[in-house]
Amino acid sequence: MADPSTYRPKPGQIPDSPGVYKFRDEHRRVIYVGKAKSLRQRLANYFQPLTSLHPRTATMVTTAASVEWTVVSTEVEALQLEYSWIKEFDPRFNVKYRDDKSYPYLAVTLNEEFPRVQVMRGAKKKGVRYFGPYGHAWAIRETVDLMLRVFPVRTCSAGVFKRSAQIGRPCLLGYIGKCAAPCVGRVTPEEHRELAEDFCDFMAGRTGTYIRRLEKQMGDAAEEMEYERAARLRDDIGALRRALEKNAVVFTDATDADLIAVAEDELEAAVQIFHVRGGRVRGQRGWVTDKVEAVDTAGLVEHALQQLYGEETGDSVPKEVLVPALPEDAESVGAWLAGRRGSQVSLRIPQRGDKKDLMATVARNAQQALALHKTKRASDLTTRSRALEEIAQALDLDSAPLRIECFDISHLQGEDVVASMVVFEDGLARKSEYRRFQIKGFEGQDDVRSMHEVITRRFKRYLAESARLGEWADGEEDGESGPASSGEVPAPGEAPVETGPRTEDGRPKRFAYPPQLVVVDGGQPQVAAAKRALDELGIDDVAVCGLAKRLEEVWLPDDDDPVVLPRSSEGLYLLQRVRDEAHRFAITYQRAKRTKRFKASPLDAVPGLGESRKQALVKHFGSVKRLRSATIEQICEVPGIGRKTAETVAAALARTAPAAPAVNTATGEIIEEDDGGSAK
Repeated sequence: MADPSTYRPKPGQIPDSPGVYKFRDEHRRVIYVGKAKSLRQRLANYFQPLTSLHPRTATMVTTAASVEWTVVSTEVEALQLEYSWIKEFDPRFNVKYRDDKSYPYLAVTLNEEFPRVQVMRGAKKKGVRYFGPYGHAWAIRETVDLMLRVFPVRTCSAGVFKRSAQIGRPCLLGYIGKCAAPCVGRVTPEEHRELAEDFCDFMAGRTGTYIRRLEKQMGDAAEEMEYERAARLRDDIGALRRALEKNAVVFTDATDADLIAVAEDELEAAVQIFHVRGGRVRGQRGWVTDKVEAVDTAGLVEHALQQLYGEETGDSVPKEVLVPALPEDAESVGAWLAGRRGSQVSLRIPQRGDKKDLMATVARNAQQALALHKTKRASDLTTRSRALEEIAQALDLDSAPLRIECFDISHLQGEDVVASMVVFEDGLARKSEYRRFQIKGFEGQDDVRSMHEVITRRFKRYLAESARLGEWADGEEDGESGPASSGEVPAPGEAPVETGPRTEDGRPKRFAYPPQLVVVDGGQPQVAAAKRALDELGIDDVAVCGLAKRLEEVWLPDDDDPVVLPRSSEGLYLLQRVRDEAHRFAITYQRAKRTKRFKASPLDAVPGLGESRKQALVKHFGSVKRLRSATIEQICEVPGIGRKTAETVAAALARTAPAAPAVNTATGEIIEEDDGGSAK
């Protein structure tokens, strides 16, 4: 690990000008490329004390061994040079979108003497006109089949074209009128190219003019009583309309725009792009990236724009680009896009109307793409095994933690404090074993004490269940024997396996099955509280760690420094997924509990009693049941409650019979967890 001070430029050596800089490692490999309005100010940020840098930035500067820069005259030139260097050097610390090369495009090879229409994948080639990308290749072939009736452009391969020219006989498409057959000279190269250009114009969105022209020709043919020609033109118009119907109309004003949306978490980001041409969605594509550098949504958008338009020119860059967040230097990026297109490009965030609604649709697609990506990673057995091994190695465990339990605390300003416990086995969630807790004994925002309580309660139940299982195995409970009840058969030559009551899948019931690893949502204080709870119970065979949200650091008991797993680590990804599931489960329960408390309160029937005084009454007495049994003088002791209001409250509660046992909403009375995995 290098010390950044060893290669820090001398004061005044860095120019205060726009430019692009490169960090290189000890082997002279470029590991990071960036641009700046002021090289001096930007590079100075990298040479702060390591403790004040973002962990990803700190990793980069300690991996680097030198830094160099190139001064340019404008920020637009800096953007262009940055893109060129990223493409050339492929730096490991830059965001790299994994472009799915399986996306098919409809391509027209205008760089050939006889242009060909075909499905193309992979990198784009110079002189080829592309449309799309499409979701499926069959969608392109259906569209082309309809279009060839009107634009009979060549679709055959070079080998078929050459063979037909040699034998002087066209292929089947030439016989049925879906190819102009330039191979046998039915049309000249100029006429065939004109057909290909008309095809491109129609696919580019200039559809209205062409259809109106065909309709006029059809009317003229009918007036001249050329009914067969008019019928052919009618069928051509129908084919073109059917081709247009395959793309949904989203804007009524024939807008040309690209809409970009981003879905992200601490480790990864998914980008979705909708290509709208002539008011219709012509294509869709998406990327996923690991966040190997400290980057926000605006930075992700800028990288996406570079990836999307870095090699595009002309009409391939639309007039309008809609994004969820503007890049840091939006004016320079807009000027760069205008230079690629050759005319003005509007780069903005949609605020209202159809464009905002479509942007919401693109955002949902991005969220679904990120969720699908995570699901694929989680469902792969090899990936899960590697994740568990990485966790065991990072935490210095004797074996992979096949059962992981994660705990999270949730409350609203210190009220309705609850906790969740989620269980992952072999890297997969076991929702039937989730548990949720109400926290009692104190009030306020004390996550440390709450964590200590919930860990204590969970493992007290474990010890109690283990003791009952031991009694049962000795024949002291119901006179049953272990193997007969559990259905387990001992191996030949071995003693019978003594087990307790089990579920249908042969697992110990309730809390009797201990984890190999306990994960808490939080940093050092929460980890210390969990470890202290285990020590007080005499449990020393369960590992504990914490995952802090902000920097995704893994904390261990009694360690002053966190364990920093690589950003691409499958182990870190699994820990993050476990933590996020515990957070989701806790906050869902907390919201439901809070909603139930307010909706079910008998105080709602008291006229003139607002929410603040309702909460004050419940907090003072602890429950509605105790409030109902209080005297008027005792109710008057609550701040903000006068005698007249107290009499009204007492009279209203006396008329209201309790529909169910009261719940202590202020202190959070414990509810027992049931055997089915959800709280009562």
